[in-house]
Amino acid sequence: MLLVLCVDLDDDLGRKTGIATPVVGRDAVRDAAVALATADPEDSDVNVMFQGIHVCDDLRRTEDEEVEVAAVTGLQGSEVRATREVGDEVDTVLAGLSTGESVRAIVITDGAQDESVLPVIRSRMPVDSVRRVVVRQAQNLESMYYTMKQVLADPETRGTLLVPLGILLLIYPFVTIATFFDVPGAAVLGLISALLGLYTLFRGLGLESAVDEAAERVRNLLYAGRVTIITYVVAAALLIVGGAEGVETLRTVDAGIPGDPSAVTVLAALVNGAIRWFAAAGITSSLGQVTDECLSDEFRWRYLNAPFYVVAIAIVLYAVSGFLLPPVPGVTTLTLTDLAVALTVGTLLGVLSTLTFAIAESRYPSGADPTEV
Repeated sequence: MLLVLCVDLDDDLGRKTGIATPVVGRDAVRDAAVALATADPEDSDVNVMFQGIHVCDDLRRTEDEEVEVAAVTGLQGSEVRATREVGDEVDTVLAGLSTGESVRAIVITDGAQDESVLPVIRSRMPVDSVRRVVVRQAQNLESMYYTMKQVLADPETRGTLLVPLGILLLIYPFVTIATFFDVPGAAVLGLISALLGLYTLFRGLGLESAVDEAAERVRNLLYAGRVTIITYVVAAALLIVGGAEGVETLRTVDAGIPGDPSAVTVLAALVNGAIRWFAAAGITSSLGQVTDECLSDEFRWRYLNAPFYVVAIAIVLYAVSGFLLPPVPGVTTLTLTDLAVALTVGTLLGVLSTLTFAIAESRYPSGADPTEV
């Protein structure tokens, strides 16, 4: 069986007409195309659906096997979510086809963006061919006015072309304004060039979907009332403070010894100054994660190992770095005996926490109340 599949990745059909998708069958696809053409005559997805009907009619005349046509849509915004939605609708179409034959697809699109869903479609059925609809326009519609109008109306093209062009056009006004405030024009030019370069790199690497997913995760954390979003912010602040403290310790060591410090001394000073703050950041984030697991009824005793492991590692690193540091006023150094004690304490802390929570896990599975066991 051949399935002519019309793809509308950004869901123009559903958003502009309110028609539920997927749309299966020649008459249903024709009615949907007419409805979309009535709502927005300039939408290229109208031509995709009419082309699908045309291909379906041709195949029914020339092929002996059964031929069906369907229109599937994605979602506006995130390309990842849109692609996933197209895959779900393709599954719905395949489930509704009453045939015992293997189904092969002929995909109809209006551009390269819609063709990004081809791997999703190929994962569900073989694709015999892909046809891109190109509409022939009259000469007067190919004028500069029409081109600019289409560019300004298309959000994807507008963001890709007009944002860098706008930044370039703002360079001269920004430099002129900067001269009134005694700011060097080269600094302004460098800043704008850096922004333009970051934007170009961002678009070139295709990071839009990653940023959209990150924003979606943060929004879900905020709406779900998860403690981790607060503890992560606090942990990030502690990491910054720890980094500054490590640099300050390095400066103290550098000022207290003759000559330049060795690579081992530099590393030991940075670790010695920062490890306490880093440990606090690790404990904060792990306790936030444990709290969320408790609130979601997914708590396990072994999750409590995390803060104890962090403390054990911090003790070991602090002792090793303190042992490697030269005697300098204002910096705590450790003897070999102190190092041995710290290593023993860190090892025992990690082992005892593992054993303790393993026993608790075996006796009280999933953090259940002891009275229920």
